Amino acid sequence: MAIQTVNPTTGETIRTYEEMTPREIDEIISSCHQTLLDWRRTSFSERSAFMKNAAEVLRARSGEFARLMALEMGKILREGRAEAEKCAWVCDYYAENAEAFLEPEVIQTDAARSFVMFQPLGVVLAVMPWNFPFWQVFRFAAPALMAGNVGVLKHASNVPGCALAIEEVFRQAGFPEHAFRTLLVGGPRVDPIIENPCVRAVTLTGSAPAGRAVARKSGEMLKKTVLELGGSDPYVILEDADLEQAATACVTSRIINAGQSCIAAKRFVVVEPIRERFERLFVEQMRAKRMGDPLDEKTDIGPQARRDLRDELHRQVAESVDCGARCLLGGEIPEGKGAFYPPTVLADVRKGMPAYDEELFGPVAAIIPAQDEQDAARIANDTVFGLGAAVFTADTARGERIAATELEAGACFVNTFVRSDPRLPFGGVKESGYGRELSHYGIKEFVNIKTVYVK
Repeated sequence: MAIQTVNPTTGETIRTYEEMTPREIDEIISSCHQTLLDWRRTSFSERSAFMKNAAEVLRARSGEFARLMALEMGKILREGRAEAEKCAWVCDYYAENAEAFLEPEVIQTDAARSFVMFQPLGVVLAVMPWNFPFWQVFRFAAPALMAGNVGVLKHASNVPGCALAIEEVFRQAGFPEHAFRTLLVGGPRVDPIIENPCVRAVTLTGSAPAGRAVARKSGEMLKKTVLELGGSDPYVILEDADLEQAATACVTSRIINAGQSCIAAKRFVVVEPIRERFERLFVEQMRAKRMGDPLDEKTDIGPQARRDLRDELHRQVAESVDCGARCLLGGEIPEGKGAFYPPTVLADVRKGMPAYDEELFGPVAAIIPAQDEQDAARIANDTVFGLGAAVFTADTARGERIAATELEAGACFVNTFVRSDPRLPFGGVKESGYGRELSHYGIKEFVNIKTVYVK
């Protein structure tokens, strides 16, 4: 079978790639395993030098990679450049910190000497999505390779060019040829890869159904998994919040990557005393965002990655309006080519509507009224997801208390929008997955935590 890439701005086919055969895949994985046998014995200083080189390659080619992302999945250029720069940051971060994170830990016991080692597991399979086609790969690959593992990537079928470019980054940086390889295959071909005895662990970023499928097969094969799945992040806006600042942060988070982010704000839970004013400010800022060609530097919102995704988003909007939501802005598919969907704001969103119950993967905001702080926290937690959350209030102690103790999510921010940072653990609870990426927690997900006991 062939893998086709389609420009979501024009609908035109960019390129066709031939899927790899089962034999080709097995040969690549076998070569990766052979590379592992030497790579796991290299020093941290050797690995660090290569990883620093990768950061330099990413920065030097950020414009090229931004254009590639724009063509394959519609990301606007400035966001693409920022994504490449963030990938360089995570490479530098683990190049500088991996050795300290994995330092053997001496434990006092009855032994003459006892300690804990952190050793690589082996070949790690990454099943990655299209929405941040570089970042989501590098936030796995940088710690995994620095820990002494090797990686194979099964990327989303609409971004094969990005997948091959990432492989090239590692090769250009001086890594062994088979330290990181891309497998050009479709989703139905993932199970046999997981079954390969050389693959020791799997990490997936994607939808809950995809996560369940990978977890099921990995569990059957008794292989470690880390899953970062969907999100329907709530942002709680309280009566004492700086509404202009809150609206700016909320709009920024909602339109990042044309709204196609697991950790973007999606549900805005606003207490009644300030709801109408917040709606006005929010709509005003959303209306000012320019939708258009992602290759145009003036564009704020590019197309959705595929037309079928755009059409599914519109279904959610239309059904929510049919159920009583008020459409304050947008809500109509524009004429013309491409998978565009305009900035859209729905108000009076309530339980039972798609905009309340489902993840909105596009530039659509759901404003949900709440009576007070307690009611707002209840609504915020009334979701199957638990990736990120935020609270806006002038009382930072109050905001910290709510973020720390009331909101059910893997990352809770106060008076700003949620984002990932190499220095902080990233991941979710409930149907947003399990395990953590980034920080020292992330690099320890794919290591053998080995006890050594000397009598």
